[in-house]
Amino acid sequence: MTQHLQTSVIGSYPLPLDSSTMMQQYFSHEDVSWEPYITTAVQEMLATGVDLVSDGQTRDPMIELFTRRLSGCRVRNRTEIIGKILYHQPITIDDQKLVRQLLPKKKGVIGILTGPFTLARSCVDLYYHDEQKLALDFAEALRQEAEHLEQYVDLISIDEPCFANDLPPYAHELLDTITNHITCHSRLHVCGDVSSIVPQLLDMPVSILSHEFKASPHLFDSFKHYSCTKQICLGSVRSDDPRVEPIEEIVTHINKGLDVFGKQIVQIAPDCGQRYLPHEVAFQKLKNLVQARGCVNG
Repeated sequence: MTQHLQTSVIGSYPLPLDSSTMMQQYFSHEDVSWEPYITTAVQEMLATGVDLVSDGQTRDPMIELFTRRLSGCRVRNRTEIIGKILYHQPITIDDQKLVRQLLPKKKGVIGILTGPFTLARSCVDLYYHDEQKLALDFAEALRQEAEHLEQYVDLISIDEPCFANDLPPYAHELLDTITNHITCHSRLHVCGDVSSIVPQLLDMPVSILSHEFKASPHLFDSFKHYSCTKQICLGSVRSDDPRVEPIEEIVTHINKGLDVFGKQIVQIAPDCGQRYLPHEVAFQKLKNLVQARGCVNG
């Protein structure tokens, strides 16, 4: 009944890091190896039964993961923009290659990009003094990363949390810069309350829209007013609440989503990344999500 529904993660997955070993590697001038942590994150996501997994965004926070490898950025307490943003080498590709090697054939990989507007909003701009130009240059850098990334992933997810607070008039241009050059499926994830920008979101140049329908169930009513031609990733367990939702509660929520969107729902996932949840809670939420998928009415 629910063959069209894939279970997915959004991005981050919580793992305890061995800070002692990492410090020893650092002071011994060794490269810190993230492979064991990424491997553990992937193996745990697979153990829950999820169809689409990520690298857990293990290596770095979502901003510094990209700015640390781009020219024009200086990472201190916050990233500072001190020159033109330029892309020189792949940023997340090695991690995605590792994930792909760890997966059974029927499982898929999500490549995650922190969106250009969120990158621009999260940095201290000492060079451009023009947020639009800065964001457009970030978008151009991400375009190049996406072109490398699509060779190793099944879906590219662009995370733009800042859209929920202030959607810029050039948002469509930013996303088009990235997605116009790739052939794999693309997903826009915007957490928070997006009820006031639903028409603009429905016009974005991406395949799938992903939002926090569990934490913000009023979004169902917001989307009802418009004809939805996009596919939907339905946030179905909360990422800001350590309570593990019972399977029956998740089923009820998914069925409500199916009543609104029908077969436009192609993925069910946590509302957002799970980085700030307790480790055992994140695991159980994903496990319950997978079990709920088999019980819905779709």
